[in-house]
Amino acid sequence: MNTSIPKAKTSAKTFVNLSDTDKLCFLRSMLRIRMVEEEIAKRYPQGNMRCPTHLSIGQECVPAVIGTLLTKSDLAVSTHRAHAHYLAKGGDLKAMLAEIYGKETGCCKGRGGSMHLIDERVGFKGSTAIVGNTIPIGVGLALSQKLRGKNDITVVFLGDGAIEEGVFYEAANFAVVKKLPVLFVCENNLYSVYSPLKVRQPQGRKICDIASAIGLHSQEGDGNNVAESHRVLSTAIDTCRQGHSAAFVELHTYRWREHCGPHYDNDIGYRSEAEFLAWKEKDPIELYKTQLFDAQILDTQALQLMTRQLETEIQDAFEFAESSPYPPAEQACSAVFAPDFNVNREEVANG
Repeated sequence: MNTSIPKAKTSAKTFVNLSDTDKLCFLRSMLRIRMVEEEIAKRYPQGNMRCPTHLSIGQECVPAVIGTLLTKSDLAVSTHRAHAHYLAKGGDLKAMLAEIYGKETGCCKGRGGSMHLIDERVGFKGSTAIVGNTIPIGVGLALSQKLRGKNDITVVFLGDGAIEEGVFYEAANFAVVKKLPVLFVCENNLYSVYSPLKVRQPQGRKICDIASAIGLHSQEGDGNNVAESHRVLSTAIDTCRQGHSAAFVELHTYRWREHCGPHYDNDIGYRSEAEFLAWKEKDPIELYKTQLFDAQILDTQALQLMTRQLETEIQDAFEFAESSPYPPAEQACSAVFAPDFNVNREEVANG
């Protein structure tokens, strides 16, 4: 089965002018992310996934849209909540799940787990657990692209919490000064772990205004609305690709599950059930399906077929991950250092 992600080459078009096939690409990508994440949540309590895992259920729209807008040679880096970004960029599903299970067939050979994903084949250059850690890495990648005369861009995914890390300001300022082809995509889900935005930022301050003050070409939008996300992201990508400016997009969304883990956590006090239910009414997948049905782009039979195909792919990927071998114990420390690191270190020490 061909499990590659279809790409809607759409950045030069407005959403209303996209083909029906392009519009269905967004739905398929969102559904795929949701179904993978829900299956992880279902199986996680069995205890075979030993790493912490951060799910993107409720936040599928932004990665799905931007994944269809990027080319294979564009680059992306992500955060601890990276599954959706990795998959939307075209990352190998089997390798991701095997990594979460700690298997040798994982994208980091079982050493990294859920928060350390990479697939250089499709330009996904990595994710890390440290908040803000990949921001300067992404800016460095964009600098390399510019020095090499590439027409590619780098996307740096970050959350609202990363705006409070000093490295964001240092890296963003450098990107502005050098006019680098980098797009910062901030998925503002209102919380940094359990701390709401209102206790972390002054009342009335907008994250996109902070970015604009640094000099980034900045926009904001509804990160649960496919058409609006497409408009904002396609404009920002074109700005970066044409070499006009580094860009920043703030897209408002909401995570449904707990910060880390497979469960719901509305009972522990940091957010209310009413708030959660209000955001659940804004489910990006259900809203978009309704739009496609109303426009007669989608019907029940087509949706059922799409769902069955995804179920088969996901089931096969989990079977692959669960049946794959663990890394040999004697190789636990392999790939910790770069090749010949110890040799080079000795040469430096000896003059």
